[in-house]
Amino acid sequence: MKEEFQSIDLVKNNHAQRFELSVDGYTAFIDYREHHTIISLIHTESPEQLAGRGVATALIEKTLQYLDSNKLVLIPLCPLVFAYIKRHLVWLRIVHEDYKDRFMS
Repeated sequence: MKEEFQSIDLVKNNHAQRFELSVDGYTAFIDYREHHTIISLIHTESPEQLAGRGVATALIEKTLQYLDSNKLVLIPLCPLVFAYIKRHLVWLRIVHEDYKDRFMS
């Protein structure tokens, strides 16, 4: 993750059911659904004004760190999250067992 995003706090907005990262007055987010210790990341969106700066990547990294720290099991339904994990297989450790084989092709 770029250094400029390291000090920005990730917000878990329980009401909107999304993880948020606010940069320069704009908010990128990942929609989620949570059931006990299993969380599905459904959709990632970053405003056009933040395009090309690495905000979506920082948001994904911070979200995965949060899930890992809170011992949550991930169901990666969002294509961006899936692609990130495919490039960084170390995160398979938090992926639900039923989804791990999808990363091996």
